[in-house]
Amino acid sequence: MARLARYYRVYPINIVRGRMQYVWDSNGNRYLDANTGHGVAFMGHSNPEIINAIKAQLDKIITVPLNMGNEARDEFISEFSRIIPQGFDAVFPQNTGTEAVETAIKIGKKWTRRKTIVAFTNSFHGRTMGSLSITWNENYRKAFQPLYPHVKFGVFNNVNEVDKLVDEDTCCVVVEPVQGEGGLNVATVDFLKALREAANRVNALLIFDEIQCGFGRTGYTWAFQHYGVEPDVFTAGKAIAGGLPIGLVVAKGELGDVFNPGEHGSTFAGNPVVMAAAAATVKVFMRDNVPSVVKETGSLLAKRLGELNSRVVNRVKGMGLMIGVELRTRAEPYVEALMKHGVLALTASVNVVRFLPPYMISHDDVDLIVNSLSEVLKGA
Repeated sequence: MARLARYYRVYPINIVRGRMQYVWDSNGNRYLDANTGHGVAFMGHSNPEIINAIKAQLDKIITVPLNMGNEARDEFISEFSRIIPQGFDAVFPQNTGTEAVETAIKIGKKWTRRKTIVAFTNSFHGRTMGSLSITWNENYRKAFQPLYPHVKFGVFNNVNEVDKLVDEDTCCVVVEPVQGEGGLNVATVDFLKALREAANRVNALLIFDEIQCGFGRTGYTWAFQHYGVEPDVFTAGKAIAGGLPIGLVVAKGELGDVFNPGEHGSTFAGNPVVMAAAAATVKVFMRDNVPSVVKETGSLLAKRLGELNSRVVNRVKGMGLMIGVELRTRAEPYVEALMKHGVLALTASVNVVRFLPPYMISHDDVDLIVNSLSEVLKGA
């Protein structure tokens, strides 16, 4: 009999259902989900309006390729246009975040006809071969060398080296405004402005990876809106289809026409069921003014976590509801211990406990996160 291949660490719980910010295991235990499938369930588990849109689309049609029109796809583009800044007028539907990053890299290479990609320490952009080439952590990379060779890594937030990194051979600069997997590191305004100026100087593309930090997660619709700095291209994904697989590349102007037919494609991209879910997700996002909710609740969560009195805690990092508690030791044992208190979290880097809860968490939920972490830290 076949078995499920193991390439993730598997925790000793079996999740069987979810509703908004909570999930239940096979023993009937309830958990506050601040893991959300690495941020996917930001709009809640089984959000009823999104589920209804999925059910309605299932009765119409499930598969339509991108070389044919479809009303579900058209509706998504119409709704999504309401939440992207003016000037970003081309959307490339994809299936995953790593696929979106691959597409963005291809846009950079095709547009500039250059080879070098600039990325940064502690970056995470995915695990397919192109995106892995610009992901910093050697533990993800070493088994698959050689990767794409023309990558230069700079130090995240080091403004002084930007002009040396970005030169006439640079096709694109790829950066996360808020690094997720790398440790909840927040870019500075000066750093992103320096990247924008350097890319302009050599006519390279500036690409912001917003797959984890975008779509309201930081308290703005897009994290780059905190900075007053716009990229040429940005990637998005995770929560945008309410839990179904999605990745997006959003580009300005003529970049939307960079590929000739056949130069890029994807069998499942723009799937009608996913597009219907994504259109409904954007409607809920707009109706509930999700960024505003996140600002309020995220500020409360950060404040409360910052008040923890533990010698193990170094600092609290992040933005909005993308919060990390940096420890002076490994984070994994504390993530496991939190499960026994009914809270699902995840790690970032080696020593950061990361919380990515859904936008609708209550003040009581904040209390549960803070009190549970306080309890597990007492055993340090």
